[in-house]
Amino acid sequence: MSSTNPSSSSSSSKPENIDPILRNALRYTVSAKEYRLLHQYLISRSPTIRKRTPPPPRYDAIVKTTDDYNAAAIRVSLRLGLSAFASLKAWELVTTKLLARGKPLHPRARGLWKSPNVRLPCALSLILFFHRLLHRFFTRLRESLLTDEARPFRRRNPRVSKSLTSKFAPPIGASLAGFFLAIYPADQLRITVAIYAFTRALEFLYNGLEDQGWFRNRPWWFGSWLLMPMACGQLLHAFVFDRDCFPENYGNFILGNSPEYIQKRPKGYPKHLRWPDTFEIVDGLAEISRMRWPIFTSPILFPASETLPKTVSSISPITAPAHPAIKSLSCALLHPKDPSCLRTYISYYVRAFPTVARFFTIIFTALSLTQYKSLLASPLSTLNRLAKRILRISLFITGSIGTSWGSICLFQHTLPRTFLPTQRWFLGGFLGGMWAFLERKAGRSNFMYSTRLSIDSLWKVGVKRGWWQRVKNGDVLLFTLSLILVNTIYELNPKSVSGGTMRKGLGMLRGEGWVDRAVSSGRTDDKRLIENEQKPEGVQMEENDG
Repeated sequence: MSSTNPSSSSSSSKPENIDPILRNALRYTVSAKEYRLLHQYLISRSPTIRKRTPPPPRYDAIVKTTDDYNAAAIRVSLRLGLSAFASLKAWELVTTKLLARGKPLHPRARGLWKSPNVRLPCALSLILFFHRLLHRFFTRLRESLLTDEARPFRRRNPRVSKSLTSKFAPPIGASLAGFFLAIYPADQLRITVAIYAFTRALEFLYNGLEDQGWFRNRPWWFGSWLLMPMACGQLLHAFVFDRDCFPENYGNFILGNSPEYIQKRPKGYPKHLRWPDTFEIVDGLAEISRMRWPIFTSPILFPASETLPKTVSSISPITAPAHPAIKSLSCALLHPKDPSCLRTYISYYVRAFPTVARFFTIIFTALSLTQYKSLLASPLSTLNRLAKRILRISLFITGSIGTSWGSICLFQHTLPRTFLPTQRWFLGGFLGGMWAFLERKAGRSNFMYSTRLSIDSLWKVGVKRGWWQRVKNGDVLLFTLSLILVNTIYELNPKSVSGGTMRKGLGMLRGEGWVDRAVSSGRTDDKRLIENEQKPEGVQMEENDG
């Protein structure tokens, strides 16, 4: 015992003998707990490295004699930045080498700083780092202002003191780190992040109001599914008239699952003859709307007459051989072979539903593999729930797309031609979104996703048409305000923030560790914050480290 203790005590009492560069490099790279594991499995097995690095007790003494909160914040920020950079580079490799074979690639940005793969990790790292520092700074400032020594300051500056001593001062002050999102270039990804934060903040606000009893007497049918009719109406209108303001993948999914309404090039059609593509068909429908839905004059019955307006001459390969019994030009474009709109609507379900059901069967079956324990415990009930989930979402998607197209034919039979000629596309999408009622209990994430797409599309349409002007760095301001709202709600009632992962992420963002306050204590009071500040720095480091 006497032969080992002096060496260990001397090593722990003289941490200044370590090279300062090596000491700081270790402090900002690994925590004390991680260093013990690293020393046990890697450093101790290499004599050369072992001589140049301190033993674990000595490293513990190093980190305990310094302010390790900042070091922990730097460690987590660096890890976030490096992991984000590695993920982006891996995704770029997959998209350029595997998914984009034979396709033209977008030109890469020249220069290291101009690369989005560098600027996005930098933005995320700085947001995390300064959010932690600002939260700690305002927490300590609030505690110091609440002491008896600060009473004269509070008397001289009552308004400032009231703001800084509020329990919401730390979360609001820390949220100012959201302005570092401006480091990333102003493109679609930054707008998507801002809209996502905004919708999540509104969702948490609704949860908080619901916990306070604001919606206690709401109808049984009231829920997030009501967002879908509005979102689908706006998206369908933008898809027809402002396709440059519409999400491309969303439109490809709609067109890919519209077999009866989007006429593809027939097999055996002469190659030297032109056939309108899908977007030309949609443009033709938009022009028909602007012309107030003209009637259809069949070229078969009147071969010597000019039966098609010149502005929609590109759709003549579809409408020229259309059934003579069709009365509307839009019907001749959507279903030229069948004069019955109802029969076309039913045929659409027969053709589209199996394809959509097969698609979601593959997706949900793959996702269910993560819950193999419940499958092994009760296979019949698990498979039954899976089948119901697939059936409901397949009916929802199929019915939404089919009703949106079929409503155009419905309006031709029920509304005058001049009544809401272009706005009826919004009404058609609204009716299609009503199918979300089938998914009202389990489709909240899908509803919120469509709502975010609709908000993005509506903003771009408004800028394009001059309804409002683009605000410089408005997405960064929206992200910061959303972060303020989320942090305030989390401080007031952590249970309002839905999702354990989201609550733990906010804990990491504040430096509280990977903890769920809604489960552990429900909320963090001032006493807990003071106790955390009084802990040894080494303990704080391991709790705050990610």
